[in-house]
Amino acid sequence: MFMRRSLIGLSFIIFHLFFCISCYNQGPLTSDAWNLTEQQLDSISFYTTHHYTQGYNFVVSRDSLNILEQQSEMMPVPDILTSEFTAGYETMPLLSLVDSIKLLCHERVVVADIRTVPSDSIDSVWVKVARDQLTQGWIRESELLKAVSPDDPISQFIDYFSDAHLLVFLAFCVLVGGAYGLRRLMRKGAKIVHFNDIPSFYPTLLCLLISSSAVLYSSIQLFGPESWRHFYYHPSLNPWALPWHLGLFVSSIWTIVIVAIATIDDIRHHLSLGEALLYLGGLAAVCAVDYVVFSVTTLYYIGYPLLIAYFIFAIRRLSLQKSI
Repeated sequence: MFMRRSLIGLSFIIFHLFFCISCYNQGPLTSDAWNLTEQQLDSISFYTTHHYTQGYNFVVSRDSLNILEQQSEMMPVPDILTSEFTAGYETMPLLSLVDSIKLLCHERVVVADIRTVPSDSIDSVWVKVARDQLTQGWIRESELLKAVSPDDPISQFIDYFSDAHLLVFLAFCVLVGGAYGLRRLMRKGAKIVHFNDIPSFYPTLLCLLISSSAVLYSSIQLFGPESWRHFYYHPSLNPWALPWHLGLFVSSIWTIVIVAIATIDDIRHHLSLGEALLYLGGLAAVCAVDYVVFSVTTLYYIGYPLLIAYFIFAIRRLSLQKSI
């Protein structure tokens, strides 16, 4: 009976997953789609390697961003990003020669122009960004991309959770806090996934999905960094509009959301309100530990055998709990 309910529920989840993501329309192809000018072809070439082009929108993610009203080839000094220089002049502040504009955090800018400066030994690509008609200027691409993120909530979410220092900090906090919380729950004899679980397949399935998605996420960054970078600049929640590996990752995210809803509903039927809240807290801790551990270990190739071992452990614990 238990397995029958689990299979029916899983079939229901898969049906709704495909129902939600089956609305992709590729759009019509026009006969003059490739009748382009040389400037348009150059723009497409830049887009394929840099993943953005003129008209793309960014948001300043640092405290401030300095842009220059003049481009490098119009300036009397070779390195315009240093605060001082000595090249036939007395040492003096850069701002006395070049007008700069400060853009503040969370301000939105658009790419107004892109030029190549072969004489620049630091970065030959210069980008002109504009906040409005009166506030616009030039900056090296390498400096720009360090201080901005795409003007899309999905990209900003990725940017936040891809920060290496944040991930290490979260790993430490989650492991310490999760271990302490799980120990307290086990001492109280509370229901907890994998150890003192309820007769439901969904909590275990949710943990396995999050672990698999974390491994897939890190694998894409390892073996397909350019495809991930393109997804970062042009995110989509439609898996059919993406390459298969990115589509698989997005599908796993949709599945996690649907399984999480089914998990909460199933827990509500097995436990009282207080016990359900306690169980959900423990489940959230386990899921957080799974995400951090598998995201980090996969970057060092340890996550793959660890995921297989975790699947064996979780399924054995679920079978043992069912037989009790």
